[in-house]
Amino acid sequence: MKATAESKAIKLQDKKLRFKMLKQNWDCYFYIAPYGLIFFTFTVLPVLISIALSFTYFNVLELPKFIGLENYKNLIANDDIFLTAVKNTLIIAIITGPVGYLSALMFAWFINELSPVVRAIMVTIMYAPSISGGAYMIWKVMFSGDTYGWINGTLINLGILTEPIQFLTNTDWMIWVCVIVMVWMSLGAGFLSNVAGFRTIDRSQYEAGYVEGIRNRWQELWFITLPSMRPQMMFSAVMSITSAFTVGDVTTTLFGFPSTDYAAHTILNHLGDYGTTRFEMGYACAIATLLFVTMVGVNEIIQRILGKVGQ
Repeated sequence: MKATAESKAIKLQDKKLRFKMLKQNWDCYFYIAPYGLIFFTFTVLPVLISIALSFTYFNVLELPKFIGLENYKNLIANDDIFLTAVKNTLIIAIITGPVGYLSALMFAWFINELSPVVRAIMVTIMYAPSISGGAYMIWKVMFSGDTYGWINGTLINLGILTEPIQFLTNTDWMIWVCVIVMVWMSLGAGFLSNVAGFRTIDRSQYEAGYVEGIRNRWQELWFITLPSMRPQMMFSAVMSITSAFTVGDVTTTLFGFPSTDYAAHTILNHLGDYGTTRFEMGYACAIATLLFVTMVGVNEIIQRILGKVGQ
């Protein structure tokens, strides 16, 4: 009983302290209120509305009708195309997410060792694919299924092939072409955050590390560099997860919509099909909710893993 009373007293004291700090710093909350309002209106509120609509039948023309878990039951039990989309998305995410994340980290580490001028040039070169709008068309020409395709033309000229491979329509190749393109485009904002993270590390930590027993670059990376870069690594991980699970534009541009036998159909393609083509918004919201929950869960796992780095 005594411990319970002390616990209640501590909680009451904490509440009074928080209220006092809120009262003292009211002007700070006043200045961030516009951003908080915009964030809630255009980010939090749409997510909550989407979750609510996922339990309804809503075709845009009529008012939503509550149907409970019917959308989720149909997705999991009756929608074979959705299950195919889940499989394709997981294959792409499992490969491109970790590979893209590690590539961004390692390239940033290597580039950090270069001179400032060379570093700036290399950062521009490495970051360019993620912002290049015409990159998809270059890959489409490379994997074109005729002799004008760069890969097919080269292999035929070398005598390796006798006829071109239909990379963009053959179901055995399509998902792997998508993986290659996604890995190539993975050096985006996460890569820039890692580059910035390496530049902000206090150099005196390395000197202290050598005094404490650090003997090589790998120990330096594990015990000093990575723990100092946890915020940047976390941001890079979130960006990698987002890009890996929200693949849609790449598959549509390369393989068309829908792709052959849905071999490159992803969850985002399925969401777009029901949301913008069929206008079954309740069903589309159920797809979006499942994707959202999956991404949040994976993000939580990544945070727990990165929290142990350097410990």
